[in-house]
Amino acid sequence: MDVLNLFQGIGTMFAQPANIAIARIALILLGIFMVYLGKKEILEPLIMIPMGFGMSAVNAGVLFLSATKTGTIFNDPLMSDTAGLMNILQINWLQPIYTFTFSNGLIACLVFMGIGVISDIGNVLRYPFASMLIAMCAELGSVATFPIAHAMGLSYGQAAAVSIIGGADGPMVLYTSLILAKDLFVPITIVAYLYLSLTYGGYPFLIRLLIPKDIRAIVVKTTKKDDITSGEKLAFAVIANTLLCLLFPVAAPLFVSFFLGIAIRESGMTKYIKLIEENFLYGATFFLGLMLGVLCEASTILNPTVLTLLILGMVALLLSGIGGIIGGYIVYFINGKNFNPTIGIAGVSCVPTTAKVAQKEVHNVNKYSFILQFAMGANICGVITTAILTGIYVTMIPLLK
Repeated sequence: MDVLNLFQGIGTMFAQPANIAIARIALILLGIFMVYLGKKEILEPLIMIPMGFGMSAVNAGVLFLSATKTGTIFNDPLMSDTAGLMNILQINWLQPIYTFTFSNGLIACLVFMGIGVISDIGNVLRYPFASMLIAMCAELGSVATFPIAHAMGLSYGQAAAVSIIGGADGPMVLYTSLILAKDLFVPITIVAYLYLSLTYGGYPFLIRLLIPKDIRAIVVKTTKKDDITSGEKLAFAVIANTLLCLLFPVAAPLFVSFFLGIAIRESGMTKYIKLIEENFLYGATFFLGLMLGVLCEASTILNPTVLTLLILGMVALLLSGIGGIIGGYIVYFINGKNFNPTIGIAGVSCVPTTAKVAQKEVHNVNKYSFILQFAMGANICGVITTAILTGIYVTMIPLLK
């Protein structure tokens, strides 16, 4: 009996080029390590644990599909012709999830709806000027990375898709890359989610580098009212949604998902809130992480373009973090130094991670300074500005071709 044919996960290692086999082993180990980092909450466990499992499994579970071809029975992201797709839907385990929710952006919209349900926009209405100014500055990476990416050889669509990583909003990256860079949306989305989890680890050092301790310790004095009503929040959600859909109809699925989530929250429909938060949001997040893991095959990662994407993703998030802090300093000086510039990092819209990072860094130097309400205002405005920029890119980039 041929042992290598019996244990095909091992046998295919010897049938593939050495670089693919080595990459498979490295990705198996990386997947296991990501599970560990998720368990320790060093990285976001909701994404990292299913993603790590998927990554290790897909690179271990390679088999002989024919005498000359190797592959897996997880999913095939390149399958598009009707006859082949109907056949593979019956064979590949996660193909239905990929085809019917991932490859068309539905899973991004479900996550976005869940984010809307857990987002309180009251702080946006209390501090609209500061929140929106910071969020606009925090799009620095999403804007400045575009010409850099194009100069490095990416097409306009690919450059726009990777630039949106600077907005630190995973569903937005997935949606943009599906429309503008379908050929690279798998590696772009993988890079985006790997880096978004690192914002929790990297941004604190950026804050400490750019904001002195005495300024980080500032207690913000405010007289803003705390009684923003549900009616006011609901009115804002429906008006903002209608206006943005009118201006950028290509991105309307994202807008309606987010603002509908807010509307359901503010309408007090507890059954819908529970359905969306406990089922849609966490279900979509789970399958999103798992799908990203199983899409992370060695052949995909060894694409030479991936190194460029890794560099550009890091540049985009770095510039956005710097831009957000600059926005924080602008509000600091406009308000006569009655503002904490640390809030600026929350303009990068990784809800609510960057807001929690801001609060933690402030608390570390002054336990009496509570800035989370300001940070959440900037955080949610960051979601809105990233969605607007997504709409601009998706609408304008096809006109440049």
